[in-house]
Amino acid sequence: MSTPAPSSSRALLVWGVALAAYVVAVLNRSSLGVAGLETTERFDVGASLLATFAVAQLVVYAGLQIPVGVLLDRLGPRLLIAGGAVLMGLGQLVLALATEVPGALLGRVLVGAGDAMTFVSVIRLIPAWFPVRRVPLLTQVTGAVGQLGQILSAVPLVLVLHGRGWGAAFGSLAVLGLAAALVVASLVRDSPDDAGRTRRWRRPGAAGERTAAEVLRARAPRPTDGGALRAVVREPGVWLGFWVHFLTPFSSQVVVLLWGFSFFVEGQGRTTGEASALLSVNVVAAIVSGPLLGELAARRPGRRTGTALVIAVAVALAWVAVLAPPGTRPLGVLVAFSVVVAVGGPASLIGFDVARSCVTPARLGTATGLVNTGGFVAALASMLAIGVALDVLAPGGDRDLDAYRWAFALMAVPWVLGVLGLLVSRARTRAAHPGIAL
Repeated sequence: MSTPAPSSSRALLVWGVALAAYVVAVLNRSSLGVAGLETTERFDVGASLLATFAVAQLVVYAGLQIPVGVLLDRLGPRLLIAGGAVLMGLGQLVLALATEVPGALLGRVLVGAGDAMTFVSVIRLIPAWFPVRRVPLLTQVTGAVGQLGQILSAVPLVLVLHGRGWGAAFGSLAVLGLAAALVVASLVRDSPDDAGRTRRWRRPGAAGERTAAEVLRARAPRPTDGGALRAVVREPGVWLGFWVHFLTPFSSQVVVLLWGFSFFVEGQGRTTGEASALLSVNVVAAIVSGPLLGELAARRPGRRTGTALVIAVAVALAWVAVLAPPGTRPLGVLVAFSVVVAVGGPASLIGFDVARSCVTPARLGTATGLVNTGGFVAALASMLAIGVALDVLAPGGDRDLDAYRWAFALMAVPWVLGVLGLLVSRARTRAAHPGIAL
């Protein structure tokens, strides 16, 4: 195998460091999901208030996506990724020291704010450093590898939490976040031109091959209206990306970020080790399926939204298989459930690829931010509704399978809404962009 050219090495270094920061962000995001039982005991809260911790984090995340997208187009990814890591580190430090509910909520709000800056910024780096043909695959790889943060939360973080206690577990996350910020600030650059200010680097790929951002800039007409946000909101292709992202990943986020661990232990009678293993299976399935979906999107762009719909139907059937039959399900069924639900995560990244096809590079950050709100809006609404339902169905906190079954059934509402939104916005996008494969 030949040694990569310096330009390729530089692109991979920038992307790899940013990707590592995203892994840390996912670890921070999912840390509360594996500490649900400990959170209940430490702060003496019920299911509704426990859900509020996660919902507060996701409300901040979703609410900041559009402002972060606008800042991303103005300030660049490097500053936002590093700043996000700092905020997450501070949030985990606050949570490590908190003994009352207000402190815990403040910690999760800071984590949500820092997390909001990370993924869209990493995605923004890819078309700046790599050719068009690599963008769908690398976007999927980014989302898939980032889910290693869930494994870090489900295994080593749980071990530290059970072995060393609350303060050590969340304090270590604070140190990790600050370290990630330093590495990003040192090594990440927004574009090859930005890197060339200190050292002249050629762009990655074959000789003369342009990055995705350059190709889009050359093809796109120059914007004539003054408001990037207004133009993005009016673009039907961005809303198609939003609804793809709304529909596909939210049930996996419900499982991973809050209710999965408790459901497997309390509802299905599994040990904490088995519950951690099932969450890890979810992550592995997302990692494996992500690059496959990215390659499919690159080779068959006309099947992108159809693929998202098929996956959404499969996820719904997986929930029915687990919740509809009476009694607990065998471990093999739960493993299959974890695998199918996990695929919804990487399927959501199809939404970014669709939106990228319909906007100019100058508006890509804003469009990415709007798309990224989709799944998190659906997830936070579902998590809060499930928490309220569990408190109503099991007011004493003794949650059984029937309580989880009826509470999880509420996820049918955002699923139906997402399917309708995708179909309507796809028709509008095809009318506005008849030459773009969807």
